[in-house]
Amino acid sequence: MSVRQRPATRRRAVGRVARRPFVGLAVAVAAVVVLAGCGPAEQTNDVVGQNYQSGDGSTTTWAVGDRQGPVALSGTDYAGQEQDVTAWQGDVVVLNTWYAACPPCRAEAPDLVALANDYATQGVQVLGLNSRDEAGAAEAFQRTFDIPYPSIDDRTGAAVAALQGVVPLNAVPTTVVLDRSGKVAARVVGLADASTLRTLVDDLLDEPVAS
Repeated sequence: MSVRQRPATRRRAVGRVARRPFVGLAVAVAAVVVLAGCGPAEQTNDVVGQNYQSGDGSTTTWAVGDRQGPVALSGTDYAGQEQDVTAWQGDVVVLNTWYAACPPCRAEAPDLVALANDYATQGVQVLGLNSRDEAGAAEAFQRTFDIPYPSIDDRTGAAVAALQGVVPLNAVPTTVVLDRSGKVAARVVGLADASTLRTLVDDLLDEPVAS
């Protein structure tokens, strides 16, 4: 496993910029950006009363032969529909942990919405995981940001535990990207840079489908 730090880069116009191969992420670039992640209240570096923990937005990618999985994760979304990640094998899947009062979750929501809308017909699925909010708070967040993708109501913690068993989740938000085989290809801890996330998705779409 190798860890790469990626700096913030300008947004790429969808459909107009050539995709770069996934292996290009093997070059580590130092990122000097203050990004935010929310963590458990008991952590000592929280901002008092906000459950707020600094995160660096670091991106970790795994080569095809080093990927763990496939991820088996399921649950019920806020509309009462069952969601099962295993049904999406063959697509690239973006999993995002969040809760409504988390500042970086709110900051990255428009970028995730744009990603889901722009890639809706390109074999990309986006799924949220919310382990903290009552349904009312979560649904208000979804309405505020016009979220087009489902989120699992995971107050039992079962879905996050299933993911945590494959890849460590060190903060909220954390975004995990699965390849077409359902294996963990990348993880962003903290607020995900929009262009970085799109590059990860593009590169995985360019990978050959496993036979």
